[in-house]
Amino acid sequence: MYIVGRSQRLLVGAILTVVATVAALVAAVPGMAAASTTSHVVSRYDDDPQQVTLMVYSASMGRTIPVTVLTPRNRSTPSPTLYLLNGAGGGEDSATWDARTDYKKYFADQNAYVVTPIGGAFSYYTDWQRDDPALGRNKWQTFLTKELPPLIDAEFDTTKRNGLAGISMAGTSVLNLAIAAPGLYKSVAAFSGCARTSDPIGQEYIRLVVQDRGGANMTNMWGPLDGPGWRANDPYLNAQKLRGTKLYMTAGTGLSGPHERLNDPGVKGDALFLANQAVLGGAIEAAIDQCTRAMATRLADLHIPASVKLRPTGTHSWGYWQDDLHQTWPRMAADLR
Repeated sequence: MYIVGRSQRLLVGAILTVVATVAALVAAVPGMAAASTTSHVVSRYDDDPQQVTLMVYSASMGRTIPVTVLTPRNRSTPSPTLYLLNGAGGGEDSATWDARTDYKKYFADQNAYVVTPIGGAFSYYTDWQRDDPALGRNKWQTFLTKELPPLIDAEFDTTKRNGLAGISMAGTSVLNLAIAAPGLYKSVAAFSGCARTSDPIGQEYIRLVVQDRGGANMTNMWGPLDGPGWRANDPYLNAQKLRGTKLYMTAGTGLSGPHERLNDPGVKGDALFLANQAVLGGAIEAAIDQCTRAMATRLADLHIPASVKLRPTGTHSWGYWQDDLHQTWPRMAADLR
């Protein structure tokens, strides 16, 4: 479920080589060092008629981030922007919207810019309090709320109306990003994301992602586990700050459902893959289900409208997230008109 293929490793290696080359060229040119104090688009590549890749220098992180952009079907008029985040691997592994879903085909007929950064593995797309020996400097909240959106709006003919969606790890992040930048994202969708970060159960899930998979020290993210940093980044505790944002949340119960089949396009007849999806993916989604139900109750108590889809079955896996995207985007598109 989380194995990185050889082609993905080669792609990431090629991207990193390009980044290193660009950085070396910039450093060698007199007067260019000062430009690195501000975020900017370093270069642009047309990957195909639909997709553009931008190399975006982040001043807050001091490095260049590849960002893919799917362009709208009709480019004669401005279109809204959907910031679509990958999960724990940050798009650096094989578990991505591009590799595991039909999102490119789906958005080929839509009028929207779909922006996805490649990077941020195990970071929760947040601003870390301290640099981490394993993950380095992470200031993703700053990047996604202050640095990247104005560059996208300058580079493309957007309406400056933004949506935000993410899965799993990023299903938590999108709620915190919306809280951090009120009004920036008009419509926000959290697919299988846990909205609790400061309670023991939520922190155990974060430990699984950040420390067990990422090899990082989770206290470098928001400080001591019982400290104010974790409470400040708990969407459940700060739910009142989501008032006025169109909200969508989805989760399954962890029980096997329509995508736990050998003939499912995502399984491709791989019995071992299917067993991993059913057992590990089922256990993870069962916990996410409880987080989502708690957040839905919290929002209802605060009289904050939210569209919550709680499936009777479904594991923590891409088939359901593709379904979620197909079913949720038309409503988000209407929010962004």
